[in-house]
Amino acid sequence: MRSTAEQDYLKQIYLLQEGSGRATTQLLAERLGVKPPSVTAMIRRLAEDEDGPLVMHTPYRGVELTPRGLAVALEMLRHHRLIELFLSELLDVPWDQVHGEAERLEHVISEELEERIAAKLGYPTVDPHGDPIPSREGIMPVRDLCRLTDMPAGVTGRIARIEQQDEAVLQYLASLGLTLDALVRVVAIAPFGGVVTVEVEGSDGSLRHAIGEGLAERVLVQHSESDLPA
Repeated sequence: MRSTAEQDYLKQIYLLQEGSGRATTQLLAERLGVKPPSVTAMIRRLAEDEDGPLVMHTPYRGVELTPRGLAVALEMLRHHRLIELFLSELLDVPWDQVHGEAERLEHVISEELEERIAAKLGYPTVDPHGDPIPSREGIMPVRDLCRLTDMPAGVTGRIARIEQQDEAVLQYLASLGLTLDALVRVVAIAPFGGVVTVEVEGSDGSLRHAIGEGLAERVLVQHSESDLPA
């Protein structure tokens, strides 16, 4: 049984590799809120695990998961994202509050409880923010999504994923109606600064909002191929 700290490190290495392509000591320190020497010590511990290395560290290139480390990371992500969806769907916990609860609970649920949660939810493939839920066999679902900043003007799609779910950001997006499954159309992207103007379909009709490039990049959309220009 891996310690909570080891599980957290392996999960964050996976998320950093997924997001930026590499997991460095500095990035891990920032993500986990610890000092770089603490990261170095943990990486050494994970690389020298008595049952076989969980990570490989190459100086100046960062840390990579071994197959054993990847299995642990995906298990933690499965726990985390199933718990988030359970809290959201069955307990009506707001989508901006489920992450913190799931962080605490992901380390303690049994495999039997994990399976019961998955069955109760109908074996879902995404969590409340659209993040993919790994299967019990450790297979990560793959979808063809487009960042809002990469959609041509005039194209419509449904919001399918929000990356980097800071509580304040989720609250702000919800206030604009930019939530999962919302129908959104790109009106224009400013040539300088990258501000994206969108129309969001709501119960009171469509609303137009201008959002910054940094935030728009975190909104991923499932578009219809028929909407794309030839």
